[in-house]
Amino acid sequence: MDRQTEQRQSKLFVNNMVESAIRIGLLVLLLSFTYDIIKPFIIPVLWGAIIAVALLPVTKKLERSLGGKRGLASTLVALIGISILVIPFVLVSGSIYDGVAHTTEVLQSGEIKIPGPTNKIAEIPIIGDKLYSIWNLFATNIEKGIQQFLPEIKGFLGTIASILGGALTSLIMFIISLAIAGGFMAHAEKISGALETVAVRTVGKKAEQWANLMAATIRSVLLGVVGVAFIQSAIIGAAMFVFKVPAAGLLTLATLILCIAQLPALLIVAPVIFYVYSTGDGTSTTIFTIWALAGGLSDNFLKPMLMGRGVDVPMPIILIGAIGGMLFAGIIGLFLGAIVLAIWYELFLFWINYETQSELTELKQSKEEVEDYRI
Repeated sequence: MDRQTEQRQSKLFVNNMVESAIRIGLLVLLLSFTYDIIKPFIIPVLWGAIIAVALLPVTKKLERSLGGKRGLASTLVALIGISILVIPFVLVSGSIYDGVAHTTEVLQSGEIKIPGPTNKIAEIPIIGDKLYSIWNLFATNIEKGIQQFLPEIKGFLGTIASILGGALTSLIMFIISLAIAGGFMAHAEKISGALETVAVRTVGKKAEQWANLMAATIRSVLLGVVGVAFIQSAIIGAAMFVFKVPAAGLLTLATLILCIAQLPALLIVAPVIFYVYSTGDGTSTTIFTIWALAGGLSDNFLKPMLMGRGVDVPMPIILIGAIGGMLFAGIIGLFLGAIVLAIWYELFLFWINYETQSELTELKQSKEEVEDYRI
């Protein structure tokens, strides 16, 4: 009898294991198919949600001015954001296209004239002599210079084409994300209620505190990192366009990327100042130098003002997030990575502090109970 019972239990156990394995396998297969379907939309939706959280206060203020029309307010905010993105992109692209077209015309005409370097170039510390010799080679014998540096020129042109293609893709992604953000802001209360239910189920009683911390982190990083980067690149780019620096559009885009990655804008500004200094007159060079340096150093007072409104995130966290995000998802990942990593950093600190405070409170209560018992 015991043997038959054991056999039945063993058979039942095997049947349950097989049935569970089949169910789990089907669930994994369903999740895999679902992920493949929604994968192209994950980054735009996530970025749209981040933009919605950051711009919701602006939308609410505009809603009051429009007589409570939330849909119209969110649409206007999304359209303004798209305009802010598209107009500079068109200007930068136009600058790059004009430069390429002009270079093509010059090459086809055969009348290539490169001004020779001045002695000021040779006086630049460390790189002056090398830069002077290369510049002088292209100014005196451009065919020989092209033959000598042909692999580097091909690599440079390929890099530019790759950057432009990535920038166009990122612009489209930004536009889609802003449209999604507009929808999120128009129905913020309903979405917030649904997310709150999920958050309470997942996190527990701390859900509201976590949500407030995430919103504060998003606004802080978006203003203090991305906002400052836009302002810096706009100031420096305007100086380059006004003084007609070659490839001003491309240099402006590179400045924006450096600033978001928390690298100093002077890495680009300094060589451009040397170029203007070697080719322009004293007055224009001085004006450009002051203008460009002001833009490059403006983050020193902009970041404390803008990031002070939210939370303080260490720069290494932003740097790792920005670079890792860019490697993962291109230019849009540059923005997204910094924000996501900052959110995780703040949530981790909150979790550590919360648990520590809870333990200290329990310890204090236990000590008081012991003292009461002794009395």
